[in-house]
Amino acid sequence: MLLPCRPSGAMHLMQLNWECLLHIFSFLDKNSRRSLAQTCPRMRRVFQEPSLWPVLHFHSPTELTKSNYVLGPALHCLSICWHSSQVKVCNVEDWMKTTLQRDICSVHEHTVNHFLLQVCERCPNLLSLTLSGCGHVTDSYITLLLKSCSSLRTLRLENCVQITDQTLDAVTLYADALQTLHVDFCRNVTQAGLQRVQKRCPSITLKAERSADMIPDKKPGNGASERAFRKLLWH
Repeated sequence: MLLPCRPSGAMHLMQLNWECLLHIFSFLDKNSRRSLAQTCPRMRRVFQEPSLWPVLHFHSPTELTKSNYVLGPALHCLSICWHSSQVKVCNVEDWMKTTLQRDICSVHEHTVNHFLLQVCERCPNLLSLTLSGCGHVTDSYITLLLKSCSSLRTLRLENCVQITDQTLDAVTLYADALQTLHVDFCRNVTQAGLQRVQKRCPSITLKAERSADMIPDKKPGNGASERAFRKLLWH
């Protein structure tokens, strides 16, 4: 049996220069890049080139734990958009969750927050961040990111139930470069918080679909929360 031979003058992949290899990697998705990086040390070095990773999109928090991407100063656009049935579990008020729901939720409870810490440490030039369905992200992590990524121009938060007016106040204090702020379907954001952003940062394009109109988290027996609940019902 005759084996096919390489045409005369053809170049092997390993003979390509660094720029050509980077160009090839740029056409591959995260998983394909990782697979190619596992073939030899040189491909691994190309994979680890920070300039290759200006944009990262994740569709599940579990993707954040994979070793198929590189965080670095070249990262400009980051999105974590989680659209699945488990979003409903994570976004249920903590005091209302059943034991089963708590077990499901605990699997990825710290995943996104831990990832954002890495972004704060490694990606100072981040320009755009989108988080959707990330029910465990808290004000403190968004505040730290605003402090660490001073060039951030766009922040979109959708259905992030633990986000409150503290994030809005952090925007007015630390987000000097921010141009666009979306806080959609974040039920613990209030109209008063949104008004403070508009007053203190009139240049920011602010969008808050349904957020201030949703019923915030509250525990039974809390008088203030019950009064707020009745006010919302009769508004």
